[in-house]
Amino acid sequence: METKRLFEYAVIRVVPRVEREEFMNVGVILYCAEENFLGVQIQLDIDRLQAFAPKLSIAEVEASLQSLLRISQGDSGAGAIAQYNTAERFRWLTAQRSTIIQCSCVHPGLCADAAITLQHLFNQLVAE
Repeated sequence: METKRLFEYAVIRVVPRVEREEFMNVGVILYCAEENFLGVQIQLDIDRLQAFAPKLSIAEVEASLQSLLRISQGDSGAGAIAQYNTAERFRWLTAQRSTIIQCSCVHPGLCADAAITLQHLFNQLVAE
């Protein structure tokens, strides 16, 4: 019988005008404590984003998403937050904020393999 482990995930969104609460899904972040796994998968469809928010700086969005990715990986050059343990980085990355890059509420689930589950959720929530 396959062992299932608890995981948590959130959808990463670009919110060009926070006051309008309109967003575009651009990634998924997934944390599984039992696997000590924190993974992020991002895909920015630039043409779609420019149609959605023509005045938004694509370079700024890309830099913010890159920073999020580096923090999730614990990159030593990504600042103090990147040095937190895996659970603390996940909590910091998914904390509510009113900026252009936001995460959905955190959702739980059960998985046999966190990396495969991250890919599945990404395909379902972002790539389709």
